[in-house]
Amino acid sequence: MPSRASHFEDCAGPDGGQRSGTHVGRKERALDVTWLGHGCFRLRGRGAAVVTDPYPPAIGLKLSRMDAEVVTVSHEHDNHNYTQVVRDGAYEIRGPGEYEVAGVTVIGVPTFHDPEKGAKHGRNTVYLIEIDDVRVCHLGDLGHKLDDVEAEAVASPDVLLVPVGGRTAMNGAQAAEVVRQLEPRYVVPMHYAIPGLKLELDPLDRFLKEMGVTASEPRAENRTKGLTACPF
Repeated sequence: MPSRASHFEDCAGPDGGQRSGTHVGRKERALDVTWLGHGCFRLRGRGAAVVTDPYPPAIGLKLSRMDAEVVTVSHEHDNHNYTQVVRDGAYEIRGPGEYEVAGVTVIGVPTFHDPEKGAKHGRNTVYLIEIDDVRVCHLGDLGHKLDDVEAEAVASPDVLLVPVGGRTAMNGAQAAEVVRQLEPRYVVPMHYAIPGLKLELDPLDRFLKEMGVTASEPRAENRTKGLTACPF
């Protein structure tokens, strides 16, 4: 694993593992990153929140209604675009481009959902989201290794949110390759098999094996030193 990609964080929540929370940045400007299952995260800064790829209850998991200034959708499959779970008023971003909303900067990079340039599953948008000087890259359902232009656009994020469950997106080995491409400070896996999820995906351990690491134990101390994982 390269030097910047030296931290892996994950912790199980009380609902069987689909929730984990992390805190990134200095204490005075910490960004809360909460995984809500599948490809959905809530990024909460000092003045704004972003929700990524919200999903419907049909997949076996259920999101509570939530507030956010921005909601991003990586692609229009119905397990990633259930934006009605976010209360009215959020600015919806559904594709490539550059956006600035409520002090949040978002860059959407066009990619594909499969290694055949979208022939099987269509297009995908990778988002680089900056809140309070913390750069978070959400890969959506990326299905291929990034080319040089794509990688340069989102390289070296503070936090990389990476799909690892295979099937219609990257598997563990492919995800590990992209982690090495981008050299993030921290890696948070998503889009893998968890209790209650009705979608057929690979388990997390395949990605961990490829990375040569184990999931970090939850801890609540040392929040000012970087990323902290703890149960929600």
